[in-house]
Formats: sequence, structure tokens, C-alpha cells
Amino acid sequence: MDFRFSEAEEKLRSEVRQFLQEHMPELDPVDRVGSIGGLVVSENAFEKAMAFNKKLAERGWIAPGWPKEYGGLGATIYEQMVFNEEFGYAGPPDTGTRVLGVGLLGPTLIVHGTEEQKREHLSGITSAEVIWCQGFSEPSAGSDLASLQTRAVRDGDDYIISGQKSWTSEAHHADWMFLLARTDPDAPKHKGISFFVLDMKTPGITVQPMIHMANRHHFNDVFFDNVRVPKEALVGEENRGWYVGMTLLDFERSGIIGFASQRRTLETMLDHLRGSPQRIREKYRLGLAELMIDNHVGRCLSYRIGDMQAKGQTPSHEGSAMKVFQSDLLQRMANFGVKMLGLAGQLLPEEPKAPYDGEMPESYMIAVPATIYAGSNEIQRNIIATRGLGLPRG
Repeated sequence: MDFRFSEAEEKLRSEVRQFLQEHMPELDPVDRVGSIGGLVVSENAFEKAMAFNKKLAERGWIAPGWPKEYGGLGATIYEQMVFNEEFGYAGPPDTGTRVLGVGLLGPTLIVHGTEEQKREHLSGITSAEVIWCQGFSEPSAGSDLASLQTRAVRDGDDYIISGQKSWTSEAHHADWMFLLARTDPDAPKHKGISFFVLDMKTPGITVQPMIHMANRHHFNDVFFDNVRVPKEALVGEENRGWYVGMTLLDFERSGIIGFASQRRTLETMLDHLRGSPQRIREKYRLGLAELMIDNHVGRCLSYRIGDMQAKGQTPSHEGSAMKVFQSDLLQRMANFGVKMLGLAGQLLPEEPKAPYDGEMPESYMIAVPATIYAGSNEIQRNIIATRGLGLPRG
């Protein structure tokens, strides 16, 4: 593959970069470094993220990769990579519109949704008016997602949903949720699951905050007590929701945003090390160089996935390899950064004297679940072994 972008793509990069420099909102340190995937952690930052997304919507940049008939630009894979890389490096805040609405639900509805569902939901995403959250994980169904127990029982023209979802990002802000629920409890666990969309204002839904180890409110538990939704909330066929959900997760695997964000962090660490005493520079310079090399490797892994997609191929174990490499690198970076800063590496964003706004200790804690969420690294290694290397199961 050719790692160089075309002249037109580099011109687009300059345009995107300039837009971000002019329109990205200023955030408090805790909101800037305490986010996961750019999703905000305070009400003040949420309002700023909403305003920023609406500026994107005015320019038609909310969903550049979507077909034009659904409100996108019909951007090529390489153009999408330019957008994602620049957004990843700059780190603009998000409400869930871009990460969840554009990145996950929208493409899934374009593939599996009815024309009525597309008309009802896609425009709300591209206008940045409607916030979505994802209801997949449960207390006993994370990486083994097919073990989910939330039930959806058909009742005339409705479904009645009961159960619990956990680790639900932005549920406290979301207008709508897309979720998986079991519609046939007697079917094998990967079957008998259906995919639904539902209004978060529907009676019977309770959202409870889940404070994570960095003491931020990002996740939530969501409880469903006989929540009645119309049959039109079903996406795809009944009992075939697992395959709809796997389509959605295919859109989750690219990684360029993460490696671009990590490059910004590494450059900040480099600036700090340059200004440190010689003994500190000598102690940590080779370790930092290794991390920067690894991040360049990760960038190439992401480019490989984009190149495959541009050629009409479907990445599988390649995406798993990227996820394992990126999440492991994120943890190694945070561990290294905290050690390099010494005692100051314990200062959180609330501390005025915290080096680069307390990013390192915050990242240290936020990075812990990175090897677990979005499919644990153990699951990803199994995929690499069976689909990539052809090793037998068992």
C-alpha cells in the first residue's frame, strides 16, 4: 500500500485542521483530559460539545463518510481517515453524536434499517440534535455479549423490554438508545437476540450514574421495567439482532483516532522531557522513543485497515490486532508518563500545579479498562488465532 495521501486529501487535511483551530471550544482541564473517546464528563462541557457539533453540522461535516442521500458527504475511505486523524489529534469534545450516532448506529441503520427508520433517525444525527447511547453490556455480559439477559417479549404490536444495561456511556444525556435484547430465550445464545432503538423518555427507564475509578461520571446503569416499545423499534429481523450488532461493531474497528490522540500526548511528554534535568532526560529518553515508534507502528496498522476498506475488503483479525496493540500501548504510555513525572505524576486535573493539566494520572486510571471494553484483549487474541492464523478452536 501507499502510505502517502493525495494532494487533494492533504488539502482537505489543511482545511479540517484550520477549522478545528478556529472552532474547537476551550475546556477545563478535567473535561479535556477526563473524557473517554472524547465524550464529555460535565454539564458545562456537554453544552460546549453540543455547540461545536452544530457547527460541524452546518458545514456538513458531522458524518462525512455517509452517502449524500443520508446527509453525509460521500467521502472516500482515505478522506474519512483524514477527518478522523485530525479530529483524533485535536481532541474536540463530543456528546455521543459523533462517536455513537455517526460511528455506530447510523451506518448500521443504513445497512439494516427500514426506509422509515432511516428517515426518522438519520437526520437527527447529522443535524447534531439527537444524542444516542449504546445498550449492549450487562452486569454478566461484557466480552461474552451473547450471554445477555435483557428480555424483549412480543405483545401485540409492541415489545415489552425488561432488564439492565451497564457501562452505558452518555445515557444520562441521551435522547435515544440502541440495544440488544433476547427475544427467544430457548434459542442458542447467539440466536434469539434482536436489535432495537428506543426513546429514552419511554416510561419504565431508569438511569443511575456509575462513577468510574477516576471519580468521573461517564458511565451509567440503565434499568428497564416493562418498557413498552412499538414493533417499528425493531431493526432487522426478529431473533437476528446478533448479526445486526456485529455489523455495528465492524464500524467500531479502525483505530486512527486513538493513535492520533496518543501522538499528541507523546509530543506533550517529549516537550516536558526536553525541559527536564539531564539525569531525567537520560533515564527516560529511550523509553519515550520506543513509545513513539510503537505509536507510528499503530498508525500504520490503522492505515492498513483503511486501505483494505478502500479496496472493498472487510478487516477482521486486522482490527483485533489493532485493538490489542492500541489498548496495550495506551496503558504503557500512561504508566511511563506517571513514572517520568515522579511525585508530580500523582496530581490530578483539579490541582493547579499538575503537569500538563493532570493528564498522566487521569490517563493511568482511564486506561485500565481499555484492554477490557469493546471486546477484551483475550477475545481479540482468540480472533487473531482462529481467523488470522487459522489455529483450531479449543
